[in-house]
Amino acid sequence: MLKALSLESVDALFEDIPKAARLNRELDLPPALSEMALSRHLRQLAEQNQSVDSLVSFLGGGFYDRYIPAAVSALSTRGEFATAYTPYQPELSQGTLAAIFEFQSMIQALTGTYAAQASMYDGASAVGEAALLALGHLRGRRRMVILRGVHPDSVKVVRTYMAARGAEVTVVGDLDEMKQVVTDDVAGVIVQYPDMLGQLTEAQPAIELAHAVGALAIVASDPVALAVVKPPGEMGADIVVGEGQPLGNSLRYGGPTFGFFAVQEPLVRKLPGRLVGVAHDRDGRRGFVLTLQAREQHIRREKATSNICSNHSLNALAATIYMALLGPQGLKEVALISAQLAHYLADRLAALGITRYPHDNAPFLYEFAVRVPGAVADLNRHLLSRGILGGVALERWDPAWAGLWQLAVTERRTRADCDRLVEEVAAWMSR
Repeated sequence: MLKALSLESVDALFEDIPKAARLNRELDLPPALSEMALSRHLRQLAEQNQSVDSLVSFLGGGFYDRYIPAAVSALSTRGEFATAYTPYQPELSQGTLAAIFEFQSMIQALTGTYAAQASMYDGASAVGEAALLALGHLRGRRRMVILRGVHPDSVKVVRTYMAARGAEVTVVGDLDEMKQVVTDDVAGVIVQYPDMLGQLTEAQPAIELAHAVGALAIVASDPVALAVVKPPGEMGADIVVGEGQPLGNSLRYGGPTFGFFAVQEPLVRKLPGRLVGVAHDRDGRRGFVLTLQAREQHIRREKATSNICSNHSLNALAATIYMALLGPQGLKEVALISAQLAHYLADRLAALGITRYPHDNAPFLYEFAVRVPGAVADLNRHLLSRGILGGVALERWDPAWAGLWQLAVTERRTRADCDRLVEEVAAWMSR
């Protein structure tokens, strides 16, 4: 390789890397091991890990410890799915395209919109792509307004995308503040329902406020919540996006997952990524095709709606299987069981004097924030030593949320789990 590149040494191969960034010492590695000895050593290391399944988890903040039926993994890991690549040739990809079409149909029904595309990278990038769509649809408008309560990770992605387009991002605290800043130079208004704190904030007024100035209304939602709340599309939202992990995708240290993206009819041709549709041949036989794929790889770059390269079809497939197994009623029961347990836990904590934020009367489903009398990190360390994964320390995203502890309760938890958490919190408070 060095000879072909006309270089004298390996160091010359890496001369473009600043010296300050190079490793200037020998690696302290143990002697080489045989394959068998190395395998034994790695097993010993792995045994030191504590499995999430061995812990009682109350973590949330966008990713949830939900039960995944065994059939989801059994079906989604079949060779024809797990080894499939992008379906450029419909005649060779009917199975994959059919599964994506079913996924789109389910997301469209959940969100109450006209159509959904084949999936995004994750929930945060779906919010960012929604902002890009709004900018492209309403050319000349250079502002996005975000209601506080949208996940901070999504806000960061939107800021990054907008900075590259020279657009301004304004985050407001409430609807009254939003009324002051939503003017006719705003391309899109973004809200989350339920919001980052799990609250069922009123999304419809924000949607109407956006429409009053001709802007697009973008709503980020949790898909399980959509089984029991009014779909944003039925409220008039132009774009509905979200994180799909709760639908049959395991936590996997945070990824990979998928995002979903759905729109009303006027925006279908501006969808990022791809849209699978149904076609019929001259003999009337049904087939699945890539109806729309307005991305850089297929059309002129300046005409592309997005530079998204692919959809997360395997993750979306797992969600499709999950939703097909549960059906509308099963998904509703998952949400309601979670909500009942969460309200039980909130009441138990209130008896300890730990009140919800911003107030005890704020409506919520299965996730809520409380203010604890002490350092959240210290409380979580105490709980972890007792086999419990505590809630999220919200100050990791916003210093104004210091002392706030966010708890999520899923159908995998029991009343006994909630009682155990309360007991340990009480013990921590009495130290």
